[in-house]
Amino acid sequence: MRATARGWTAVWLVVLALVQTVIFVVVWRVAVHTEIGQWVDTVALTGNRIGQDRIDGPVDKLLNAMSVVSLLAATAMIGFIALIRGRIALAITATLLIAGANVSTQLLKYGLSRPDYGLDPERAAVGNSLPSGHTTVAAAVAVALVLVLPRKVRAVGAFLAAAYAAAAGVATLSAGWHRPSDAVAAYLVVGVWAALAGLVLLITQREQAEVAPGDAHRLAALLLGAAGVLALITCGLALSWLVDLRGTGPDELSRRPLFIAYAGSAAGIAGTMAVVMALVLSVVHRLVPRVKG
Repeated sequence: MRATARGWTAVWLVVLALVQTVIFVVVWRVAVHTEIGQWVDTVALTGNRIGQDRIDGPVDKLLNAMSVVSLLAATAMIGFIALIRGRIALAITATLLIAGANVSTQLLKYGLSRPDYGLDPERAAVGNSLPSGHTTVAAAVAVALVLVLPRKVRAVGAFLAAAYAAAAGVATLSAGWHRPSDAVAAYLVVGVWAALAGLVLLITQREQAEVAPGDAHRLAALLLGAAGVLALITCGLALSWLVDLRGTGPDELSRRPLFIAYAGSAAGIAGTMAVVMALVLSVVHRLVPRVKG
């Protein structure tokens, strides 16, 4: 890769890391440290009661499958894929991405404060739950998998991996384990680590690395990003309508606003993951290029 192109890629990755960090701070401050933010989160979490009996089984299976053993197995599989492709640096970087994102999530969860505004007394004793650990596991594995997949199956893998990670985030809301902001924050943590991993891959690239124009997944990244943006717009419209009812307690709301809060938040969760994955897919061909010889 030309030095100029590599330099601009590095700048882009730094910008992505900084922007996602800022958005994470904004999400945390608004959703956790404002009454309206906690109220919206609580209403969306209360809305998970609608149709819960029908999805309890699949949701529990999805979330219970995310154990420490399964995380280690997935990490080993991702490292193995990179190694059989002869990419030692990629195997190490993908492993560090998964480990770093999950460790950061746990540190943030126990280090960040959550004031009690009396809006969610049932969960007040639990304290801060942002970011979601289960969502981080799913998203980190999904992004790392896209990094190590061969270019011919990378686009398809990105859609499937994003769908899996989005389903995991929505599942934590459906099961009542996490608020919507917890899942969104988890995706942002993974996005920051993905950008940092990209910088490491740029530094460790061989001199004979070659970026072929056909390796870029522009259409797939565009479709994934557009779907994510539309989902985020839907979320924004739903929550803006909901804010007009902010004087009402979550348990006093009727079925309609509860459903709108839940569905809108689910769209926001899925949309965030889609955008994060689209950003990864748009630049991965420069991070893991072809190698001559």
